[in-house]
Amino acid sequence: MRLLAHSTILLACCLAVQAQSTERQRANVVLIYIDNVGWGDLASYGNPAIRTPNMDRLATQGVRLTDFYIPSSSCSPSRGALLTGRYPERNGLTHQLSVQENWSGIGLPHSERLLPEIMREHGYATAAFGKWNIGFAEGSRPTDRGFDEFIGCISGNCDYYTHVYNGRLDMHVGTEPTRIEGYSTDIFADAAADFIRRSSDRPFFLLVPFNAAHYPNRRNKAEGQLFRWQAPAEFFEVYGYSPDTSVAEEGYRAVMTALDAGVGRVLQQLDTSGLTERTLVMLASDNGAWVGSRKPELEVASNAPFRSGRTSVYEGGVRTPCIIRWPGLLPANAVVREPLVNMDLFMLALRAAGIEAPDDRIIDGRDPLPVLRDGASSPHRNIYFRYRDISGMRQGRWKLVRQSPAAPLELYDLQTDFAESRDLAADRPALAQRLWNEFSTWLADARQGH
Repeated sequence: MRLLAHSTILLACCLAVQAQSTERQRANVVLIYIDNVGWGDLASYGNPAIRTPNMDRLATQGVRLTDFYIPSSSCSPSRGALLTGRYPERNGLTHQLSVQENWSGIGLPHSERLLPEIMREHGYATAAFGKWNIGFAEGSRPTDRGFDEFIGCISGNCDYYTHVYNGRLDMHVGTEPTRIEGYSTDIFADAAADFIRRSSDRPFFLLVPFNAAHYPNRRNKAEGQLFRWQAPAEFFEVYGYSPDTSVAEEGYRAVMTALDAGVGRVLQQLDTSGLTERTLVMLASDNGAWVGSRKPELEVASNAPFRSGRTSVYEGGVRTPCIIRWPGLLPANAVVREPLVNMDLFMLALRAAGIEAPDDRIIDGRDPLPVLRDGASSPHRNIYFRYRDISGMRQGRWKLVRQSPAAPLELYDLQTDFAESRDLAADRPALAQRLWNEFSTWLADARQGH
């Protein structure tokens, strides 16, 4: 009996040690989602003027993706896809939320299971600091959907300093509107760093959806308030610019460098807390930048070398920067050119946590680790794009675009024409029609939900 008792105690101790070891092996996950930043806006992606040393350093420490996609080129559906691992047509959030929906709408249906909910169920501390933009009705708020903590703007593009959105204070702590002094990028970065400091004793999932570099909105400005890009003076001075400059390009560069500094503070806190080696960091933009003539006095961001921008399904709208660092598992200073999509980040987060994907619904994301680590081919035969009635699809080298259900099909060869400047649909009508048939079959299936 004494031998049995000793054996039982020994077994219990072994199981406890094993559990603690497994807990230590579960990586922390930091997901940084930047707003309306174009493929050509980072120095590591070829921008010659904008200074983003922290994001560039992250790229040298991890993997830089050149062919990373967003399934819908607008903030709300992009975020819904990211947090559910499902195409917008499948999860039900296919449009950009209106002013009222941002304040009191359901947004992303409550039947969807979000990444923070799954992570929290498996023992992760969870927090989000930044832009929400997927609904704030009861049951839709961050703290209703898996986050232990939330500080941020609940809508799409609150003012950087006053935090006003369409005449109303948009900054919230938990569920309560709260006035916090400061520049929004700094507020979110500081909250994220504080959470990391407090969470070193358990695995955590941290979402930092900065609202930069979203353009200012006239409706968020008080009478007499200047309509220009906003950043602390020090980030204008980095370039030798006056903080009072009215030159849009100068203001945008300052906003981007301020954003980069915020990213840097989050990464520095991981270093200071000794957590870098056991933390997966993923950084991506929610869609391409605004370009064109909608706000000509402010639209100075870059999706170069790609065509068009946000709300289109051309490459400039749906191909964005993405950098992933996972020390010990991913190579440093690597470049991956295989097509991946933001829903794959959902799967990578689960992989880092040792959690199986939900089996009660279709998950469109795929585990990208073989691509990122081993040089495997993309797990996606097709990547689909849709915004309003604009449709698109990439299959290997081929890109299909249809501007409306009544518009002609457009076909581009991204291998020889990444700028989508030569429509080949008339030259290869059978190929264009085959791709459209595949897209139509997918769309009908995705609209079934599960």
